[in-house]
Amino acid sequence: MQVNRISRAKQFLPFDALKGLQEALKEKEIEYEERKELSEETLNDLDTILNRIEIGNIISIKYYKNRRYSEMNGTVTKIDFIKKKIQIDKELNVNIVDIVNISIL
Repeated sequence: MQVNRISRAKQFLPFDALKGLQEALKEKEIEYEERKELSEETLNDLDTILNRIEIGNIISIKYYKNRRYSEMNGTVTKIDFIKKKIQIDKELNVNIVDIVNISIL
């Protein structure tokens, strides 16, 4: 009995016996950062700057999210002091408590 080419080719395809193992290993390789406590002086400085920010301001922001620090420059599109969030470029919502550094450009 002759095996057709497609069936024969399937036997040489890579086989992942442990599905999800590669993704789990990649996640383990990511180095996470511990959240740092901010000093009282830094918190007061952040509060002062946050009270000066208006919609349309271009800002530089450093924040803690998903167990690591990230930085971004963008335009403030929404400020919600009730939910304690700032929206940047209509795509990123940052919790005010996660902000480490912010400046108006």
